[in-house]
Amino acid sequence: MLDKTYDAHAVEEKRYRMWEDAGAFRCDPKSSASPYTIMMPPPNVTGSLHMGHALTFTLQDVLIRYFRMTGRDTLWQPGTDHAGIATQMVVERNLAAEGKTRHDLGREAFVDTVWEWKAHSGGTIQNQLRRLGSSPDWPRERFTMDDGLSRAVVKVFVQLHKQGLMYRDKRLVNWDPKLHTAISDLEVEQRPTDGQMWYFRYPVQGEPDRFVVVGTTRPETMLGDTGVAVHPEDERYTDLVGKTVILPIVDRPIPVVADEYADPEKGSGAVKITPAHDFNDFEVGRRCGLEMINVLDRDARLNENAPAEFQGMDRFDARARIVERMEALGLLEKIEPNPMTVPYGDRSGVVIEPWLTDQWFVDAAELAKAPIKAVEEGRTRFVPAHWSNVFFEWMRNIQPWCVSRQIWWGHRIPAWYGPDGTIFVEETEAEAQAAARTHYGADVALERDADVLDTWFSSALWPFSTLGWPDETPELARYYPGNVLVTGFDIIFFWVARMMMFGHHFMGDVPFRDVYIHALVRDEKGQKMSKSKGNVIDPLDLSEQYGTDALRFTLTAMAAQGRDIKMSESRVQGYRNFATKLWNAARFCQMNGCAASPDFDPAGVTSTLNRWIVARAAATAGTVGAAIEAYRFNEAAQALYQFTWNTFCDWFLEFAKPVFNGDDAAAAAETRATAAWVLDLILVTLHPVMPYVTEELWQSLAETRDTPLIRARWPDRPGLVAPDAEAEMDWLVGLITALRSVRAEMNVPPAARLAILVKDASDTTRARLATHRDLVGTLARVDAIDHVTEAPASGSAQIVVDEATVILPLADVIDLDAERARLSRDVAKQDGEIAKLAKKLANEGFLAKAPAEVVAENRERLADLEATRDRLKEALARIG
Repeated sequence: MLDKTYDAHAVEEKRYRMWEDAGAFRCDPKSSASPYTIMMPPPNVTGSLHMGHALTFTLQDVLIRYFRMTGRDTLWQPGTDHAGIATQMVVERNLAAEGKTRHDLGREAFVDTVWEWKAHSGGTIQNQLRRLGSSPDWPRERFTMDDGLSRAVVKVFVQLHKQGLMYRDKRLVNWDPKLHTAISDLEVEQRPTDGQMWYFRYPVQGEPDRFVVVGTTRPETMLGDTGVAVHPEDERYTDLVGKTVILPIVDRPIPVVADEYADPEKGSGAVKITPAHDFNDFEVGRRCGLEMINVLDRDARLNENAPAEFQGMDRFDARARIVERMEALGLLEKIEPNPMTVPYGDRSGVVIEPWLTDQWFVDAAELAKAPIKAVEEGRTRFVPAHWSNVFFEWMRNIQPWCVSRQIWWGHRIPAWYGPDGTIFVEETEAEAQAAARTHYGADVALERDADVLDTWFSSALWPFSTLGWPDETPELARYYPGNVLVTGFDIIFFWVARMMMFGHHFMGDVPFRDVYIHALVRDEKGQKMSKSKGNVIDPLDLSEQYGTDALRFTLTAMAAQGRDIKMSESRVQGYRNFATKLWNAARFCQMNGCAASPDFDPAGVTSTLNRWIVARAAATAGTVGAAIEAYRFNEAAQALYQFTWNTFCDWFLEFAKPVFNGDDAAAAAETRATAAWVLDLILVTLHPVMPYVTEELWQSLAETRDTPLIRARWPDRPGLVAPDAEAEMDWLVGLITALRSVRAEMNVPPAARLAILVKDASDTTRARLATHRDLVGTLARVDAIDHVTEAPASGSAQIVVDEATVILPLADVIDLDAERARLSRDVAKQDGEIAKLAKKLANEGFLAKAPAEVVAENRERLADLEATRDRLKEALARIG
């Protein structure tokens, strides 16, 4: 017998160990079944599970468990990313606690130390994924720095270089002055700040008393100005184009150039151009042939290209000094407040500088052509579809991809430099030496490039490197391309697009057919979670308190396409109650002898009740399967919840009680077998979302099973329909529901039993009432049902069920006058609240200033108030 309560903690550890030990998650490359592949976005090896992880991995697991149950050969490829900067920072912090730096160890010893850290402390998130119930093929787990993936990285780099798609160039990058490395845009955090705009006057050469006014938010960069840009059609400056102005302090003449980047409507219409310290200026400089002068060093201090008085000075100290000098020279026009965003390194916490430096770049524009075409032709599909527009916007305006990083942990770039700077890019040092020997005609000393590759470079190979590429493995032939990638919108460009670039280039096909972009998980007020706000919700805490199934069901139920998730503890608590409801229903069935039988044929049931529940169960399985396949996870969860809680627990089992306890042994046996079959179907269809409680019940409700639930087959019984039985039982449910609603609305005492009158009933309705009189009496607390030709003049409430009017005489049960007064007061109260809230939402000032989530919350509250008011009005109208 099942325990009285479900112990999630005891069950989860036991069942997961059973699945993993039994190899239940494994794919089978030799299978004749159709493959279904999901590539797990590899979490950082430094990572721990947060709510975004919980969402994406839950949805992937729902898909993989579902398709596993439909008979597909499923591969969910697991692994972790070496997370170059993040991991190096963790290990460096550990060293700092011992009073050491990586330079004390040296490169080789430091890298060894990182590997040691990874071996002992880098498995946190994999264990947390197990706690979440994730079912990837763990024996196939990969790491972006393992030998096989490292070999793939080297081969890709070398091939791209030999094809002219990988090159070394001097360009601007996001430079972190604390970590001393280039970083990707994703690692740059844009922080809003109240800054300033300084307006300087640059003297026009040869025209005394004439100046061009330019604005800047970073005065320290003016020392690297090499031009001033004006719009070609700006008549104020037409005569200056081609002339020069004098750069103050430096006293360097710089040209005035015409470029459409300058906006005549903004500021003075003239823009100082600092190609070595601004991404937009860099492009203007290239177009106009301007010199590029770098005035900062790697620490963001002024370098030897600055005047002597500023050399070695911190950039922000130099800013203050330059403003002072410009004011002293009489060239400071004005200073204005300037709301702006400032880029910070998300790990270092310091302001990032656009910095001109030699780096390795990939010709992303060339590699982007095939992925763009694939999405245009529908060979890769974005869900929701509007994300394809974001993809196109990024890909059609793509810039060269900087792939080099100035750190020690990562894939070292396979490039060697000869004595004269000639670069030899080969897969091994021996091959580089051979190439150098051919070039120089003798053996020479080579120096290897000190940089490592951007983490996104190796993860861009994930869909095929994990399957054994560059070798031609059976897995590569079978599981590439994958079926779907599930990820967040923030890495469409950084990861999704780059996987598509490399997948096309090296495999000749898209890496996945679908890209499902899930929403953000926010707090219950719709705000983004952050440590600074103190509103971060830990998924593991929720799992610990309410059970993993409740957390998973919450995330699935709220994963509506295109809508962010408002996560709250109360929702998880509510779905814990759902798991409890399922457990109690299973226990009730077990206590009433409802045992699953392999000989039971659901198509052979005869009673209206059983035909109805069998048809509804089969329809629900179809609805859930179709919703999962369409990535409409919330619709799948809603169908499961409604059928399990409402149709099966609240109605079928209540209707079945008198059958179980009745004198008709054959009817009782059929109903018990039907209940067991439907309960099994519920367990199967719920399993992808709530794997633990369903597996526990599956194993506990039968002495033997042919297979664990994780390997059970998804139900596919489209022929199980019973329209006549469904119509009759739906009518019964509708009648009892309506009677209960009226009792609640009118404050009828729960113990009071009513006599009801029925007017205009058809023969079908009369027959149904006769058949189900006892159920209506028990479940709606009705003593008598009489048919009448006229309704009482007053003192009753009326409801319409199909063609019939059902009348509830209430004069002898409640104080009708008091009830009218109560309902009228409640309607007036709701109207007052509605008026206040509607006025607030009509206020343009409120709409302009209030955060979007606050406005949305108020609109939801208004809709709820209006719905409540309308229900009260309906109740009042019933009694006149």
